[in-house]
Amino acid sequence: MLEKYRHIIWDWNGTIFDDVDLGIEIINRLLSERNLPNITKEKYKNIFTIPVKDYYAKLGFDFEKEPFEVVGKLWIDEYERRKYECSLYEGVPEVMEKIRSVSAEQSILSAYSQRTLEEMAKHYGVDKYCSHIVGLDNIYAAGKLHLGLELLKKIGNGNGGLLLIGDTLHDYEVAKAMGADCILLSTGHQSKNVLQKAGVKIIDDIRELTNG
Repeated sequence: MLEKYRHIIWDWNGTIFDDVDLGIEIINRLLSERNLPNITKEKYKNIFTIPVKDYYAKLGFDFEKEPFEVVGKLWIDEYERRKYECSLYEGVPEVMEKIRSVSAEQSILSAYSQRTLEEMAKHYGVDKYCSHIVGLDNIYAAGKLHLGLELLKKIGNGNGGLLLIGDTLHDYEVAKAMGADCILLSTGHQSKNVLQKAGVKIIDDIRELTNG
């Protein structure tokens, strides 16, 4: 599946890093504290979107009473305290190693903060596979389109040969802007029903990338 690509660009949250359940647990605590209804995993995956401010609005947060910057920081502070409770998806190191063995370059492109992204990639041992690790300079996950275009300047678009692997429609939008192909994972932050709107290949297990 990957032989024709010279550079594989990975999303982090929900693609390499299995943090969906933690994210839901934290948002449900914030909802409960504001007497708002909790959310199931199924509903979460159907309404989550980037920028995450729009997703918070769908959940009923009132930004006139409590600015998004306040409630968003509450979420990220709890996430940062607990992020190492999560792990990589099964098969991630093996898949990245197989990609490296065929001499394709790899990078991580994320709407996560740059410093923490670098720390976590190193902690989980995947930084060694990456030519570039690119994140945001803030904590509010407003999007990464501009980051993708900056990364494109570094890796070049050449004759194509770029693939972005992610778990959201935003990843598809970034891939399209970069002139990259896109594969989406249904195991992350958006459901397969949502991802089908992109009209690209969807897989249910990251190991499908290098099997067969």
